[in-house]
Amino acid sequence: MGIGELFLVGLSLSMDAFAVSICKGLSVRKLKLSHAILCGVYFGGFQALMPTLGYFLGGTFSGLIQDVGYWLAFILLALIGANMVRESFGETESLNDDFSPKAMLPLAVATSIDALAVGVAFAAVDVSIGPAAGLIGVTTFVCSAIGVKIGAVFGAKFRALAERAGGIVLILIGLKTLLDGLGVLG
Repeated sequence: MGIGELFLVGLSLSMDAFAVSICKGLSVRKLKLSHAILCGVYFGGFQALMPTLGYFLGGTFSGLIQDVGYWLAFILLALIGANMVRESFGETESLNDDFSPKAMLPLAVATSIDALAVGVAFAAVDVSIGPAAGLIGVTTFVCSAIGVKIGAVFGAKFRALAERAGGIVLILIGLKTLLDGLGVLG
């Protein structure tokens, strides 16, 4: 997987955090830089941590999945993407102006669970996890910080569209991984 594909994976994975960050931005009466940084650190940090954990979990089973890794990557990415698209048609997140660890930690974990599965997929196709997790984390940090500002300025109008686009991109990357593994593209 090249840097462009990894960036798209990071961008796609960051869409849940972006949507929640928009809601956090909507919830504050007076936006401070610390709000954007806190969202970025929590969401970006967990988006980097979870694929790393998934990678090592997947690496434990790599002997079992080596021959079908591209299928596993396709299935996981397609399921995550389809779930993101499905959720984009659901109800919006509730507004909460609490930025304490008690409020942010569950949100960070909830928005990064899909990154755990992506980490397993990375192990299946032998992606270098350090740069991949770092890029995912930085991308999510930036998207989350921007999401807080967008929420404060524009409102929740873009949440569903962003989540839908992220899901579609994950499905397409999964399909490309499958086609590469089957030798169709290369």
